[in-house]
Amino acid sequence: MIKFLLFCILLVVCWPLALVALVLYPMVWVVLLPFRIVGVAVDGVFNLIRALFTLPLRLAGAR
Repeated sequence: MIKFLLFCILLVVCWPLALVALVLYPMVWVVLLPFRIVGVAVDGVFNLIRALFTLPLRLAGAR
């Protein structure tokens, strides 16, 4: 909702820039999509490593 309100303000203030932003936003989103996928994968690997390192401590504390 905030993005839409900012777009409306930009449309009133400077409509050519708002139209350029409207065209470029999907292109930028598609370009950045692989980086999001890599980020999810790296986050999963870090969570797995953290779980492996903390497993002995959790097992010892379960007594």
